[in-house]
Amino acid sequence: MFIRTESFGEFVRTYKVITGLVAIHIILHLWVSLFPALGGQEIRLLGMGSNLHIAIGEYWRLITPIFLHAGLMHMLFNSFSLVLFGPALEQMLGPVRFIIAYLATGILANVATFFFGSPMMIHVGASGAIFGLFGIYLYMVLMRKDLIDQGSSQVITTILIIAVIMTFVNPRVNILAHLFGLIAGAGLGPLILYGVSRYGRYRRPSSPDGLAFDPNRWQKKARNKQRLKTVSLLVGAILVILFFAQYFM
Repeated sequence: MFIRTESFGEFVRTYKVITGLVAIHIILHLWVSLFPALGGQEIRLLGMGSNLHIAIGEYWRLITPIFLHAGLMHMLFNSFSLVLFGPALEQMLGPVRFIIAYLATGILANVATFFFGSPMMIHVGASGAIFGLFGIYLYMVLMRKDLIDQGSSQVITTILIIAVIMTFVNPRVNILAHLFGLIAGAGLGPLILYGVSRYGRYRRPSSPDGLAFDPNRWQKKARNKQRLKTVSLLVGAILVILFFAQYFM
């Protein structure tokens, strides 16, 4: 579920929303970092989350921090996490419902940061929205087991446990955005996943000989199923380390 096997071209064609989000991350980071005199400085100052400015009516700051990052590693690891964890949901939900879920959880995380954070708090990053995706997966694990296989459930559970622990261990993390992004994703899960089937409406075309692609083919034999489970757990552990490595650099 979280192991990517597509070529770059296939990924771009299949997951248009995720490709667009990552492109926005990269473009804005390059603009802010390399061309501050050509509007980059203004983008950073006007786009970052600032509780003080939100309090005086600059409500766009509840949205724009989702697309900005504090540095290169911050941007790369958030984008990398989106590329790995987002495709399964974009496939299930379709592009419109996926972007609504992503933005809604990110905005709710920033709203919580505004109400419960320091009045002087400043923040940027897509972590709240990414934790929102984790929250949707958590809802699947707990309430919609028909949408997620056992191996992927174990990967998500492992990631969430480590992610929550790391959230409280490192003081540089926006704890409020992480926790409320997760809560928002789980809370919106019933609405977001209403009427959704496991593999969504995006399916690979039939093969030339008329045999349709079977998404469960790797689970037909116990040996292959166990192998996939082991690989998924290993990949999940690596992803958690990579996701949080940004905060120790």
